[in-house]
Amino acid sequence: MNIVLMGLPGAGKGTQADKIVEKYAIPHISTGDMFRAAISEGTELGVKAKSFMDQGSLVPDEVTIGIVRERLSQADCDEGFLLDGFPRTVPQAEALNELLADLGKKVTYVININVEKEELISRLTGRRICKVCGSSYHLQFDPPKVEGRCDKDDGELYQRADDNPETVTNRLEVNMSQTQPLLDFYEKQGVLKNVDGQKPIDEVFKAVDAILQQDEQ
Repeated sequence: MNIVLMGLPGAGKGTQADKIVEKYAIPHISTGDMFRAAISEGTELGVKAKSFMDQGSLVPDEVTIGIVRERLSQADCDEGFLLDGFPRTVPQAEALNELLADLGKKVTYVININVEKEELISRLTGRRICKVCGSSYHLQFDPPKVEGRCDKDDGELYQRADDNPETVTNRLEVNMSQTQPLLDFYEKQGVLKNVDGQKPIDEVFKAVDAILQQDEQ
């Protein structure tokens, strides 16, 4: 099965990706991993991508899509894959469909972990970091034993600037505006499956698993 996993920051996408990969034994392919591999292997496209990244520029779609094609052509993807972080735009999604068709494949499911904005803000603003050792806590999910102090060394806990409500809200709004056209595209393709990401982790995976089991039957 060939899966595209989607979800806004804080939706728990990474946690569900780990569970899918563990159960179905398919490679978890993130954009970052693909770029790093292509660059370290010194492929022609990897060298091109690095030249843009070194300048602080966005890597053009044709280079990104070429690297995706190289990765999805590898033998470990023969039984399926989980794509994470690609595609990000409708043109990229259209290009993905074309390259998969060339490989005799298609997107089986696009699973979108859906969480309300207010809940995402709560999740993303709840992180606290120890000033001494850098340990991470979460006020809601993993609170320290003593408020404001690290369990390990009693260091003061602080909130990173990019975790404050205003920054988080802006980031989510940008992501939502970019993501919606992609969700609409995949809904028209008939492969979009929305999962309630506000439930406990195991219940979210149970819903994801129920979708994937349909393809196994």
